[in-house]
Amino acid sequence: MTETVVSRQTGEKCLHVRHKSGLEIYIMEMEGYRSSFALFGTKYGSINTRFRLRGEEDYAEVPEGIAHYLEHKLFENEDCDAFAKYARTGANANAYTSFDRTAYLFGCSEHFNESLEILLSFVQEPYFTAETVEKEQGIIAQEIRMNDDEPGWRVFFNMLKAMYHVHPVRIDIAGTVESIRQINADLLYRCYNTFYNLHNMVLSVAGNVKADEVLEICDRLLKPCEDIGLEEVFPEEPDTIVQPYVESHLQVGFPLFNLGFKLRPMEGQELMRAELMSSILLEAILGPSTKIYTEMLEEGLINSEFDTDSPFTGSGFFCLSCGGESKQPEVVRDRIIAELRRVQVEGFDPEVFERIKRVHYGNMIRALGNVESNASNMLNAFMSKVGPFDSIDLLAEITYEDAIRFLREELDTEKAVLSVVRSQEV
Repeated sequence: MTETVVSRQTGEKCLHVRHKSGLEIYIMEMEGYRSSFALFGTKYGSINTRFRLRGEEDYAEVPEGIAHYLEHKLFENEDCDAFAKYARTGANANAYTSFDRTAYLFGCSEHFNESLEILLSFVQEPYFTAETVEKEQGIIAQEIRMNDDEPGWRVFFNMLKAMYHVHPVRIDIAGTVESIRQINADLLYRCYNTFYNLHNMVLSVAGNVKADEVLEICDRLLKPCEDIGLEEVFPEEPDTIVQPYVESHLQVGFPLFNLGFKLRPMEGQELMRAELMSSILLEAILGPSTKIYTEMLEEGLINSEFDTDSPFTGSGFFCLSCGGESKQPEVVRDRIIAELRRVQVEGFDPEVFERIKRVHYGNMIRALGNVESNASNMLNAFMSKVGPFDSIDLLAEITYEDAIRFLREELDTEKAVLSVVRSQEV
């Protein structure tokens, strides 16, 4: 199946192909651009520790951190690693694992087709041995320990652990030192064959590319596979939080804090609308131009590090958060909660909503001129089960009344978690 997807708002286009191999492909030809960007991704992240395939009665459980471990190992094959091959084409390559996805990517200004061949080849050619797997354990264990000692990382994950009872989003993406000791080559192959099935994956390319050339490479290199009926499963997460306050101690100049609010999980276009409204609401209520921000700044409760984060969402989880540095994080929490409750009752200036919405819309329009942004947006849309231009189309349709209704109906200030990292008192 091949279709041209067009934005209702901008007229921007991309090609969507459901390839015979099972892979979903998105291609945006950007005439006049020299650079190109590609991502090859799978719906497989740190939260996917329990699953089963069609026809299986029991669910398989695998160690925490195995998706991240697999990403590390996939760059190596029997002859050399993928980075050495990319060095010959001049492409800048990387990869990442998040909570619900893994993606392999590169950007380049020439030799795009050759680099695409490298990407499609090494991701489809796993090579794991007992020796190479054991070697990686020490490297990743060191990474985990470094993250544990990083205050910004610790304050965020402590918040998730205090917010979520059983959902695996509460676990570090890299796992734990104990969990990665359980990983072996057989487990890596099992997870690879499960989640790197092309029916669970997407290829997204944008920039100085030709659709027919991309598809020729795909026809030649993609290995058709059967849809194995992958079923993800997550433990049933209670609506409540675990605890409202959590504190940890590391050597920091100023105490760090994250204040989070647990919302009900959503998916598809409902989730995308909620994310867009949340971003506008947080800026309108707590952003630098607001009265509460100015007052807390003048009183020394916060400094310029205070920020409202993007909505944190995925399969089975959704939270809003803000954070920064403060010597009195509990006072900041109480002030923010009081302000949110006030706005839930009184609302705020609709002109502020429209101004922030226009800024967000303008940022999306500008992003259409960036090859990396376009490629990433198409991949993210696939992962979120929405269309590649749904975000800009939905933003245009959201009203002030929609946002206030969302704030009143979905945000429960009783489900707030304050996470603090401060130096140990002596």
